[in-house]
Amino acid sequence: MNGEGLRVLGFAGSLRAGSYNRMLLHAAQKLAPEGMTVEIADLAPIPLFNQDVEQQGDPEPVTAFKQQIMAADALLIVTPEYQHGMPGVLKNALDWASRPSRQSPMQGKPVAIMGASPGMTGTSRAQPQLRQTLTYNGCYAVPQPEVLVSRAHERFDDGGRLTDRTAAGLVRQVLGNLSDLTRRLAPK
Repeated sequence: MNGEGLRVLGFAGSLRAGSYNRMLLHAAQKLAPEGMTVEIADLAPIPLFNQDVEQQGDPEPVTAFKQQIMAADALLIVTPEYQHGMPGVLKNALDWASRPSRQSPMQGKPVAIMGASPGMTGTSRAQPQLRQTLTYNGCYAVPQPEVLVSRAHERFDDGGRLTDRTAAGLVRQVLGNLSDLTRRLAPK
């Protein structure tokens, strides 16, 4: 952390322009506590992971993504749920970011997780898969609250703004907890 405040890199595991998860990420930018800024990374330019390509050197979008992770004090990952799991777009980005193994820019990063879905259970199945991947990479995931925005089509207005007070409160709380965890883990 620097004297300018807490820098969080956020990204959503959906490429759809009207994604509820991208809307939730933008809501988090607005709901972030004082002293926290949330920069948004776009996962669309990241190619599919291929070790043959990696051996030739990381493609530019991968290098840029890793640099964004390194520059951040913490991460905010917003995941949809596809087929009861984490989407391929998100897993692919994390596969690239996890390299080199045990020395990745994700190592030791505090991370907050949230997700939105039109379904009744929100992203309750995708988030544990994401937590497993983060654990493997030596990240520290904020345990509570779980931000599982269900029936997302009812929680955002036509302009993409989060209108649900309970969901907004949970977003504020998880970001506050991310701030606290990041400060506790910061080198003295």
